[in-house]
Amino acid sequence: MPHTYFLKNSLGLFLFLLVLGCGWVGAREDVKKEDTIAEIEKNDGAVEAAEEPKVEQAAKAPEAENEADKAAIDPDDEAAVEESEAGTAAVARPVSADPIQVYGWREKILVDGFEKTITAKLDTGAYTSSIHVEEKELFERDGKKWMKFIVTEPRKKNSPRVRLEAPLVRIARIKAPGGESETREVVRLAFKIGERKLRGDFTLNNRANMLAAVLIGRTTIKELGWIDPSRTNLADKKIMR
Repeated sequence: MPHTYFLKNSLGLFLFLLVLGCGWVGAREDVKKEDTIAEIEKNDGAVEAAEEPKVEQAAKAPEAENEADKAAIDPDDEAAVEESEAGTAAVARPVSADPIQVYGWREKILVDGFEKTITAKLDTGAYTSSIHVEEKELFERDGKKWMKFIVTEPRKKNSPRVRLEAPLVRIARIKAPGGESETREVVRLAFKIGERKLRGDFTLNNRANMLAAVLIGRTTIKELGWIDPSRTNLADKKIMR
């Protein structure tokens, strides 16, 4: 009888320990699974965090490079500016359906302060506009630098000589093809072409040997419209395309 009781109790204890052990092993497996899932999520988060900056850097690198290229270009080096603009202009842009006025390659403009018009050449090959001046002089007004100068058309007899004053924008160092450079003052002038009123930067230059006393460059032409190289004096005709 004692033996039977002992065997029964031993068997019950064994079964109890077996069940307890299986439960412990199962709980341990669950813990391992949770640890594994947590580790995988942690690793996935680390991978995503590591990959995000790379994607962002890859997206921003061309923009930063373009900005650096633009900053490195000397605005007074027309050859470098033209090369840079040629690359930018090569990118196709949608054409607007809005009507655009057409101008001739030579037009009459009325500079603010003048009573009569002056002949101007619209030159898409030039970046900055320029105007023929004589007797230019630098002076100060209210702590700022200004220029006074005489504007005239040297190739026209009895051309009026008008003294103008304008704030100095900057001193440009124009680089010549031969490598030498020349300093020129840049001022901002208001003028009218047809019915359009504009303001633009002009270098003060000696254009006595040029056919036109004023040259309108691309920076201003972009604000005007289209240029017909086979026509002149179209501004007043208001031809639209």
